[in-house]
Amino acid sequence: MFSLFWVALLSATLLPGGSEVWLARQWCQGEPWAALWLVATLGNTLGSLINVALGRYARRFQHRRWFPASSAQLARASRWYQRFGAYSLLLSWVPIIGDPLTVVAGLLRLEWWRAVALILLAKGARYALVLAFAAQWLAPYCL
Repeated sequence: MFSLFWVALLSATLLPGGSEVWLARQWCQGEPWAALWLVATLGNTLGSLINVALGRYARRFQHRRWFPASSAQLARASRWYQRFGAYSLLLSWVPIIGDPLTVVAGLLRLEWWRAVALILLAKGARYALVLAFAAQWLAPYCL
């Protein structure tokens, strides 16, 4: 289960990863769903908060080539953020746009408590849905 935490954390950063498959695999191996949900949610939330911190403290580097989000990704995320405000972080679970949204929240200096609450809610709902899907559709295929 420790590996699930790291997979979930890395999946929430701008690095590529697929924590949903790992979560379903762990569930199929008989791990308790509540523990899996908690570990994945906390790991993925922490990964997103790393993105918020990157945005917050690395703002001066956003135009450098090595910066982890492209200008196009940041522009798209900024439009979402300007349109929906802090609540756009409820989309932090969505592939491709979620990670840049968390960086933009940091760039725009969103309060930490608000970022934590919204990201935790979004990530928790995501993993609850993944586990519900696993229970409904993958159970017959688990060994």
